[in-house]
Amino acid sequence: MMLYPSMSSLLKRIDSRYLLVNVIAKRSRDISEEAEQNDEHLEKKPVSIAIDQLAKGEFTAIPARHEAE
Repeated sequence: MMLYPSMSSLLKRIDSRYLLVNVIAKRSRDISEEAEQNDEHLEKKPVSIAIDQLAKGEFTAIPARHEAE
């Protein structure tokens, strides 16, 4: 079974699997919360929506900057 988008195509946008999972999870929670606040019904699961958005380049991860003490 082929998955779309493929893991390799997602890793071209975010090069760490750990970061990829966390970014998708955060965006999924945001999508779910927005739908609940707006009383909307989602046709697809929030995780699927977040993966599709990332594949289309609608968002990406912005690394946090750590300041030296």
